[in-house]
Amino acid sequence: MSKTAENDGALETRGIEQVPDHERTARIRELFPTWVGANISVLLLTMGASLVVAYRLNFWQALVVAAAAPVVSYGLVGLIGIAGKRGGAPGMALSRAVFGQRGNLLPGSLIWVARWGWETINAVTGAYAVLTVLDIVFGVRANSVLDMVTLLAFVVATFAISGLGINAVQKCNKYATYLFGAFSVLVLGYLVVDTDWSAVFDRPAGTVAAMITGVGLIAAGGVSWIPSAPDFTRYLPRTASSKGIVGVTVGGAGIVVLPMVLMGMIMAVATPDLASASDPVSFLGEILPTWIAVPYLVIALIGMLLINSMSMYSAGFTAQTLGFTVPRHWAVSVNAVISLIFGGVLMLVATSFMGSFIAFLSLLAVAFSAWVGVFGADMLRRREYDGEALADTGRTSAYWYRGGFSPAAVTAWAVGLAAGLAFTTSDWFTGPLAANNLIGEYGLGWVATIVVSGLLYVVLPKLAVVVPAPAGTPAERPESVTV
Repeated sequence: MSKTAENDGALETRGIEQVPDHERTARIRELFPTWVGANISVLLLTMGASLVVAYRLNFWQALVVAAAAPVVSYGLVGLIGIAGKRGGAPGMALSRAVFGQRGNLLPGSLIWVARWGWETINAVTGAYAVLTVLDIVFGVRANSVLDMVTLLAFVVATFAISGLGINAVQKCNKYATYLFGAFSVLVLGYLVVDTDWSAVFDRPAGTVAAMITGVGLIAAGGVSWIPSAPDFTRYLPRTASSKGIVGVTVGGAGIVVLPMVLMGMIMAVATPDLASASDPVSFLGEILPTWIAVPYLVIALIGMLLINSMSMYSAGFTAQTLGFTVPRHWAVSVNAVISLIFGGVLMLVATSFMGSFIAFLSLLAVAFSAWVGVFGADMLRRREYDGEALADTGRTSAYWYRGGFSPAAVTAWAVGLAAGLAFTTSDWFTGPLAANNLIGEYGLGWVATIVVSGLLYVVLPKLAVVVPAPAGTPAERPESVTV
């Protein structure tokens, strides 16, 4: 982000510890390219196509969905990001103050595992982008060996960027934003001229239920970033505007999500099998002329690199909060190896990329939302985070609570998670309450998760944390008491 004593160099060495106030000199506007970069993905085109092919929405309904989804999901990203400026630490480190030093291992482990899937999807999409460029430019056809070579190259590049730290990620996001904006305007211009607009606007309207489900589909990608939000705001000063954080986050995401989803919807009218393609990238070579398709695919490749780099950057922090006593850049390597293995399986074995992707998104949103409900509800009552207590993982920590667990937080998280899964439908899993009710039929399992976990945490009795006395005051660290 901005220049500090910690990130002036190429390699960021700071881990999950609290950032000192004198290093917190970042500016809110620097978040804009971060959330633009987090959405430079051709998967948004494919999801936009799904709104037409799978959900049978017309143009105006797709427009509403594309506008609402980033406001809902990245509004939550921005709100949770406020905790970063309050506590100056990554999201899963701040989570220790809510769940307890041991209790935090439960949601932390689930979120870490969920990131494996997200990073695998991104790595595979990036590899397909390389394969498509090789096919268009050089006529090189994909095969199993080339699949693995391109996947390996993508994962190695991702590890290199994310391992360097936030300064490298932010710089890459900045330049990618300019390139992506320029070429997106070019693609949009081509579509305006080449599209049969009567076919686009003459489509019949879909159902309200399909629209709401579509919002959940598009929003799921943003929901996956919520626990990571403080990772990118922890260098902001405590006085940074909370409204500004939310506004810039929503704006950065929305400026990408809205046009990408609409472009996917328009493309799908001319190419109905887009949403069911064997991979999420090669269709661009068929729809766009070569002089546009190739540079746009290269930009898409850069975008997927940045998205995966941001995810792995946060995953390194999550691994450290789980007890991996290694520097952050080495913790990142664990996720890199896992995404390489899982990506190989997906490219060589899976028969339907989009089917697997949508099923994964539906479960991913629920897995992350249980944490969001509890952590978000806790933010309503907590304005400060004790850096010393966050770092102290032993019984002397003010966040030890009862046996290392906060009973209210852990209970609310578990019940909310179970409730959300009960209402969820996917190709991989269908909950017992997924049919014959509005929540299940409208795809609102992830919303139910947030509401149940958040409300339950609010009403359950909690163990209070007494803030330690300021430095120089003769007082012992007080123990938590039940309230």
